[in-house]
Amino acid sequence: MTTEGLYAEFFGLRERPFTLLPDPSLIYWSPQHMRAITVLRFGLMSRAPVTLISGEIGAGKTTLVQALLKEMDEDLTVGLISNAQGGRGELLQWILNAFGLPARKDEDYVQLFQRFQDFLLKEYAEGRRVVLVIDEAQNLSSEGLEEVRMLTNINANKDELIQLILVGQPELRDIVRAPNMRQLAQRVAASFHLERLDLERTRAYVHHRLTAAGGTGDEISPEAVELIFEHTGGVPRLVNQLADFAMIYAWSGEQHVVTPKEVQSVLDDGVFFGDITIGAGA
Repeated sequence: MTTEGLYAEFFGLRERPFTLLPDPSLIYWSPQHMRAITVLRFGLMSRAPVTLISGEIGAGKTTLVQALLKEMDEDLTVGLISNAQGGRGELLQWILNAFGLPARKDEDYVQLFQRFQDFLLKEYAEGRRVVLVIDEAQNLSSEGLEEVRMLTNINANKDELIQLILVGQPELRDIVRAPNMRQLAQRVAASFHLERLDLERTRAYVHHRLTAAGGTGDEISPEAVELIFEHTGGVPRLVNQLADFAMIYAWSGEQHVVTPKEVQSVLDDGVFFGDITIGAGA
């Protein structure tokens, strides 16, 4: 049995509750996450040219988008790219790859664009809408953002052939609001910003993750959750990291309930760096 399996079994859990990989099955639907998914759904249903979702690193943006993708209709063709970079033409290659259309070495920009436009027209003719999700969109240059905006100008019979979902860190909102991005900003028809969780929501988040993994929700004491919140600022990914370490420490000490002692031991041992991140952002 793996260490992870022993750890879960020790607490009577089916699985590890605080993994770092995005997992839609474990998503905690806080009120703001419910509003965010509603905005995403509205963007798709209303055929918004551009939908923008922003939030801190680890706020749950990627998990939210994955949850949306799982419930999408079959008449949608979805492409997903993350951390795309590069100059003119290179981004278009990323986009083509996202839809299973790898670029050929002998193709120039005009040929790449024509091939993508033909793809959009084909999908439209067959009754499918095309959605492009760009994760970590704040890493795109101004030229890159303008390039993807231009894609929303492709239309047929007054219908736009592609919808964009831009997902990124808080600075993405500032980038889109810049004067030189006015045309892109005017295309954003739906947007939402995910904030960090407060203490009450952090308590609910921890309880939800524990019960979703097969626990009672009492495997981490309320006092331990308060200390976790204090050192993570309510950022879900950081909560996961610190809670996971604390449960490992409790398991190694054969303690079936995580108390502030285990959380403090993790902090004292210097194996959790999230509080440094929080401090730097203060």
